[in-house]
Amino acid sequence: MKAFMDAIFSGPGLTLLGIFLAITFTGIGSARGVAIVGQTGSGLLTEQPDMFGKVLGLQALPMTQGIYGLLTAFFVMLLAGFFDGSFAELTMMDGVYYLVSCLPIAIVGWISAIYQARVAASGVLLLGKQKDKLGQAITSAALVETYAIFALLITLMLVIAKG
Repeated sequence: MKAFMDAIFSGPGLTLLGIFLAITFTGIGSARGVAIVGQTGSGLLTEQPDMFGKVLGLQALPMTQGIYGLLTAFFVMLLAGFFDGSFAELTMMDGVYYLVSCLPIAIVGWISAIYQARVAASGVLLLGKQKDKLGQAITSAALVETYAIFALLITLMLVIAKG
């Protein structure tokens, strides 16, 4: 047990924890978001199957937060030396830095994907009433994503500054 705890509370262990949180939380948020819009969209498609393309566009919007988590993980792995073998040399403070740097996208990405999905699901309902309102539906949902983009920028700026 002590060896396990020592591995977790080390530079590489904390860095991997940050990577894990960035991927997992954004992935959970995106998966939940895609499901929310998909459930709403399925109801519309039973009545109006010709709306599939528009519904799919709205359903894809919450996926981007998962992509942001993946991008974060890649940058952390690259800059922390995961690919060149210097990863094992990370100090405890390096690990804490990378862990904390991953938190903005992990948390904001997770929550914003779900809220973006709620807005996109409302957009699906809007399309059920007014087929020509796709632009408004996408714009409303995209505004929520702005906060995920801000979180991604802060996370990447922190990671790049460290690397």
